[in-house]
Amino acid sequence: MTNDGGFDLGSLLEQAQAMQQQMAEAQEQQAAQVLTGSAGGGKVTIEVTGAGDYRKVSINPDAVDPTDVELLEELVLAALRDATAQIVELQEQAMGGMDLPDLGNLGGMLGDS
Repeated sequence: MTNDGGFDLGSLLEQAQAMQQQMAEAQEQQAAQVLTGSAGGGKVTIEVTGAGDYRKVSINPDAVDPTDVELLEELVLAALRDATAQIVELQEQAMGGMDLPDLGNLGGMLGDS
């Protein structure tokens, strides 16, 4: 709001630009982090960046049973899910730490409800 009761579009734009900068910085920090998803007590691990770039799959030879390939497939899938869950958690933490402006009802533009 401005002093005369009108809507201050300049202030809103400044807030939006600041929020955009915060988001870009958070995304850069997130992308630089390397997370490790695992399954089977660490028998299968997957390294992934916070940006979702899967880098490495490691399978302990103990996890390889030629008669039970299905178990290995399940372990790889579980490790992928674990890594993905860690990316989501990292994203939520980054967004939770942002200083987002309270736009309310956009300065009265949407009515007084």
